[in-house]
Amino acid sequence: MKLHGIIPPMTTPFDAQGEIEFKHIRPQVDWLVGQGAHGLAVGGSTGEGHTLDASELKDLIDATVAAVKGRVPVVAGIISDSTRDVVRRGRLVAKSGVAALQITPVHYLFRPHDDAMLQHFKTVAEETGVPVLIYNVVPWAYLSPQLLTRIMNEVPGVIGVKQSAGDMKLFADLMITANPRNLIFSAVDALLYGSFTLGAHGAIAAILTAAPRACVELWNATAAGQHARARSPRAAAAAVECDGFGQSAGLHEIRARPAGRRRGVSARADAGAERGAARGDRQGARRLGRARAIVQRRLKTARIRSGETTC
Repeated sequence: MKLHGIIPPMTTPFDAQGEIEFKHIRPQVDWLVGQGAHGLAVGGSTGEGHTLDASELKDLIDATVAAVKGRVPVVAGIISDSTRDVVRRGRLVAKSGVAALQITPVHYLFRPHDDAMLQHFKTVAEETGVPVLIYNVVPWAYLSPQLLTRIMNEVPGVIGVKQSAGDMKLFADLMITANPRNLIFSAVDALLYGSFTLGAHGAIAAILTAAPRACVELWNATAAGQHARARSPRAAAAAVECDGFGQSAGLHEIRARPAGRRRGVSARADAGAERGAARGDRQGARRLGRARAIVQRRLKTARIRSGETTC
């Protein structure tokens, strides 16, 4: 199945002792798919994938794929600093029926040089045999648009990028330099509309898990060229960061999560999402106005570079 559109990163349900409660996976899957999600991502930052051991990740992926029942594609997140460990985990889930692996760069303490980064993703893609999305999320190990494009061009198994850097210019540069066949997903919660108008193939961002229906409506409206509808208060509320903070740390209580925290990782209540939505009319208009100005400048630049006339 094709990866596109709104792909919410699922939360992982844990009990008070930090063990996965598998009985809560199916209700979350059914709810997100019922809200119109085009795919699901499992084991990423929102799902606290960095706290899962390899067998837990495998069990979580298997349970999710079983609950999905082929309705939408599933992306498996792997957050690790070892190429060897990423390959081992990737092989474990390769036969689970996932559409792709979402892989972070190696990032502990230092950033490897560009050639080493390329070799990391090349090794993972070749040894797992599963398509790879680069999860460009670690601030001190961001991969530039030029390096991301180089990796996608030189490693056939790397099919795209989940771009989490909160910089619209970087996103625009990536859209301009990447091959059209590359899948570029936005993870910038506050700039979904701007990302979609730049040609993003979809989004994998924490806000999608909090407000999937609104985000699907935003995606559908933008894809249809219905920008007035996309800029409506409901869509604007979905397009801005809730309460001014990234949601990847705190969406655990949206769907039947019992009390308790995963191995000391604190979760923030989704009250911030409600407050952010309530302020969508005010803050959303300002933020989207700034985003649109950036988008318009970048689109004009893209047309000039491609030799198209502008009016």
